[in-house]
Formats: sequence, structure tokens, C-alpha cells
Amino acid sequence: MRVAVGADHAGYQLKNELAALVGDLGHEITDFGTNSPASVDYPDIALAVARAVADGRADRGLLVCGTGIGTSIVANKVPGVRAALCHDTFSARATREHNDSNVLCLGARVIGPSLAAEVVRIWLDAGFAGGRHVRRVNRIAEIETELGTVAARRPGPGPG
Repeated sequence: MRVAVGADHAGYQLKNELAALVGDLGHEITDFGTNSPASVDYPDIALAVARAVADGRADRGLLVCGTGIGTSIVANKVPGVRAALCHDTFSARATREHNDSNVLCLGARVIGPSLAAEVVRIWLDAGFAGGRHVRRVNRIAEIETELGTVAARRPGPGPG
């Protein structure tokens, strides 16, 4: 599996540890940074990872910021991305089985490294259950299309 990873300055250390784990599990990693504690804007990194998943360059994405909230908000703006913020193993499994999530978001200031590693392992191993969940995931895609059409018709900002 091809996994795109990315983090801001708060999550870079945990991202590096998790990327190594993902690689050790036999997956191909594309790292979108950052790799230092220097302040960066998480929206840019989250967007890069989400676009890699949406356009098929990656099968899944892994994002780490301070809380995981900001990266999940950004990633979910990209059509075709179903990003899930998880800090426990139950949610990690459920979001794959029920929501067919393709981006996992974690908060480095919320979850410890050993639990984060277990969450990532479970999320990578879990599959989409299909069945009744297909209708719901398809509905998400329909909503993205509907809202994209509305946004395209919306006038831009007025004179400044």
C-alpha cells in the first residue's frame, strides 16, 4: 500500500516514528514533511497529503498535528477524502469498516506513541465492510458533488 504522510511542527516527531512503523510493515511511504520543530502551516501539508490520496498517488494518508483537528478539517475539504480523527483503536477500526476512511489524523499532543502505533496498525489492517455502509459512503460522494456545484455557482467576494 502507498501511504502519504505529513505533519506540522507539533507532529513531526510522531509522524517520523509512525512513518518508520508503516515502512516496517511493508508499505511504501511518501513524506510531505515537515521534519523539524520550525513552525509551519498545517493546512498546506494536510492539503498535499489529501490531494495525493484523492488523485491516486497514495492509497491512504496519515496526518499528525498537535490535536489532529486542524489536519482533519483541511483533509476533509478535498473531494474524495474521508479523513478520520482517531485516538483509540475502536474508532480506528470502525472508521475503516464503516466509513472507508482513507486518511487518518492523529494529535501528537493527545495520544502517546505506543497507542498511536497501535491505532495506525489497526487502521491500516482494517478493511471496508461494504454492505449497508456502501450506500452511506456513496451518499458522502453525492453530497460532495452537490456542494461543489453550489460552490461553483456562488459569486466571489465583492469589491474590497
